[in-house]
Amino acid sequence: MTLAAILGWTATFLFVICYIPQIIKTLKTKTVEGVSLSLFVIQFVANIIALWYATLIEQPPLQIKYILSIVFVGICIAAYIQVIRTIRKM
Repeated sequence: MTLAAILGWTATFLFVICYIPQIIKTLKTKTVEGVSLSLFVIQFVANIIALWYATLIEQPPLQIKYILSIVFVGICIAAYIQVIRTIRKM
């Protein structure tokens, strides 16, 4: 495996796992104070566009990164909405 491939796959892994702390914190604390839904929505759309680009230039590490990022940002959005709904019911 080349250095470029190692760097690409390492960056893919790190970019994907960066969402996990926010997901855990949101579900654990049941609060979204200080969290911007707009940020997640913009990231979601940007990742879809970037996936399209990565597909056009045939870059598997980027394609996997964007697919997984879409999943994790989607989970962040779902957790955000779940917490807001729970708060409104109180």
